[in-house]
Amino acid sequence: MKKLVHEFDLTPAQEGAVKACAAQLDITLTTARILYARGMVTAEAMRAFLHPSRRHFLSPYLMKGMKEAVALLTQAREEGWRVALFGDYDADGIGALAILSRALKKFGIEPYLYVPERSEGYGMSIAALDKIFDEFLPDLIVTVDCGISNAAEVAYAQEQGAYVIVTDHHELPDVLPDCITVNPKFADDYPYDNLCGAGVAFKLAAALLGEEAEELIDFAALSTVADSVPLLGENRDIVAEGLGRIREHPRPAFTALLGKTNEVTAQTLAFTVAPRINAAGRMGDAHAALELFTTEIPEAIAPLAEKLSLYNTERQHACDELYAQAVAQIRAAGAFDPVVMLAAKDWNAGFVGIVAARIAEEFSRPALLFVQRGEMLRGSARSVEGVNIFEALKACSEYIEEFGGHSQAAGVNVRADRFDDLKRALGQYIASHYTRDDLAAKLYVVGEGEDHRRVAHELAMLEPFGIGNRRPLFTMDVSGVDASPVKPLSPHLSMHTGGLDLMYFGGAKDAKFLRSDLKKTLVYEYNLSVFRGKEYLKGFVRAVLPAGGGSAAPEIFENTLLSLRGTPVSADAGTAELDMFLAKARAACPYGLCAVCYDVASLSAFPSLAGLPADVFRFSSGNCENVVLIAPDPGCDLSGYRDVVFLENPPALALRTGGAKVRVNADLSAKAPLRALSVRREELLAVFQAMRTQADRVSGESYAQAAASCDALGFSVQEFIFALAVFAELGLVTLSDGRLRVVRGKKTELSASPLYRAVEKLKEE
Repeated sequence: MKKLVHEFDLTPAQEGAVKACAAQLDITLTTARILYARGMVTAEAMRAFLHPSRRHFLSPYLMKGMKEAVALLTQAREEGWRVALFGDYDADGIGALAILSRALKKFGIEPYLYVPERSEGYGMSIAALDKIFDEFLPDLIVTVDCGISNAAEVAYAQEQGAYVIVTDHHELPDVLPDCITVNPKFADDYPYDNLCGAGVAFKLAAALLGEEAEELIDFAALSTVADSVPLLGENRDIVAEGLGRIREHPRPAFTALLGKTNEVTAQTLAFTVAPRINAAGRMGDAHAALELFTTEIPEAIAPLAEKLSLYNTERQHACDELYAQAVAQIRAAGAFDPVVMLAAKDWNAGFVGIVAARIAEEFSRPALLFVQRGEMLRGSARSVEGVNIFEALKACSEYIEEFGGHSQAAGVNVRADRFDDLKRALGQYIASHYTRDDLAAKLYVVGEGEDHRRVAHELAMLEPFGIGNRRPLFTMDVSGVDASPVKPLSPHLSMHTGGLDLMYFGGAKDAKFLRSDLKKTLVYEYNLSVFRGKEYLKGFVRAVLPAGGGSAAPEIFENTLLSLRGTPVSADAGTAELDMFLAKARAACPYGLCAVCYDVASLSAFPSLAGLPADVFRFSSGNCENVVLIAPDPGCDLSGYRDVVFLENPPALALRTGGAKVRVNADLSAKAPLRALSVRREELLAVFQAMRTQADRVSGESYAQAAASCDALGFSVQEFIFALAVFAELGLVTLSDGRLRVVRGKKTELSASPLYRAVEKLKEE
């Protein structure tokens, strides 16, 4: 189950400071609290955050190595040296090359550009350097977005007679290159250490050109968003200024990549432009992206942009296939360790990072995916917030041939025969250095909104959102909600509650839970849009979570009844024995255990389950954490679990359990409500007659909702749901498009309904 985490819990003194700032800036307490919690603890700091600007840019000369780099480049210009730029194949590296190549041309140096293809591996390599020396014979090599972990390669370049300047932003390794090195991670006078590679290149350009470098800020903004560095501090100023330049003076390459996009935001760059740049490298043609960003030929831009778009489409299909294969591996082996590590021979190395990120998010733990090439595995690691994968890899470096990166992402090479050793060591490190809470699937929330429209307008000033400056999520506690499909058969729901119109994309899966009287928490974000001159405010629902309390008796009964369509299952243990097993399983591993119950009262018989998260009807998270699942929807997939324990003897097994070990309680039963049903023909016929004459009163997407819509037409809710389910099986009625329709003229027998026969048999036991 996803865990709600409040972004802030302010002391009375802090609350007083927030109120003073809010009054001084004329903003809501909600916005002031968000800013305070994110590190802006004075009105001046809040004002600067709300109004990002180039005025806040830091002097590049505060950065260690910057003066020396400028001096050497000045010497190169004056003496006519041959200068080569060595970049990386992702959007950060391509953006950094675009910035520094253009800056050097303005400075008076015509550089040679080299970007390796992904098949050559990350960073500098001897083979790549040999190509550069064969083709260009440089006097000076400048790296961008790489090089900090290439001490040996830098030494090799120096042996060939070239000077080297390394500009990078990745974590510092134990052995540094013996050359001029510019990296914000150094302990120096530069107060901000989260620049991306292109951000560092931009600071070097600013040192070379002064304010002239600001025309290159659009590249820096794109790379900053693409590289998932925190959008705080100077990064925020870079992205805000870059977005402004793209909106007001878009260069042709950006116009071609954006297409018909109306609004340019950080999310536009992250999900429209950056994937196309990255796709070129992933498809083995990083030069196409580099050419798009560096060409001086206007006619070449449209064909190059189209090529990148096609690459991105191919990449999306390939990633979906790889993801499906990876998840199949996970399900087969079980996701019960604090790290996910997978390898295959036929995977494309260009896609494993994307899929690793998707798996890390879905399973809420670090994920490493590898491609085998002979005896070597080359892979990408992605982590979750709060788990520093770089430090974890560093602690396990004895099993690794090569790695580099930062806290949330890294490239890793390991010998195939050390794969299991690395997996075991990483699992032990993460288990010993991080708590279960660190690995829980979390939703960070602000709390309840106040003045919806005013807060929504103020939040627009917090843009751009991204890493370190997440889009604020709000909560609303509700009971039954009238959630309806936006149109017939649509998977999207709309609802109005708490004075706000809400949209829940893909929310049909939670419709039953939303409509039930169970108390629940809606997690949503604000969205302001303008259409034909009119402003619209909506809340976009991001999650629906149980809040405890309330009743879902009709829905629970419906799921209990429909579970009869499953296969018979035999009880094999008593309550005390199962409670002991549950306690041991929880203590042994935080993953792989699912306890199922159809009667919430049964939980009191199992002290071992105290404190365990509980989901209703379906899982709110797919990370296989230990959980209680109450009245699961028939067909619910539990196959990712190692152990499935039914706290009562269920009517039948209507869940997908895969290879899980299933245990069933012999002391408690979920069948009592079903045995109380009447199967007498005349009583069911009375319900049918009422449905036929009052069909216009009955509506809903489920049997429980249909019962609620018409007060069960005067019958008990259980008898109404049972009758409706039986008549639907017999083809006498349908709930088509949410309306009850009675089929006229059809004749059949109750015994033709499998559900009727199952209840009849149950009553005879």
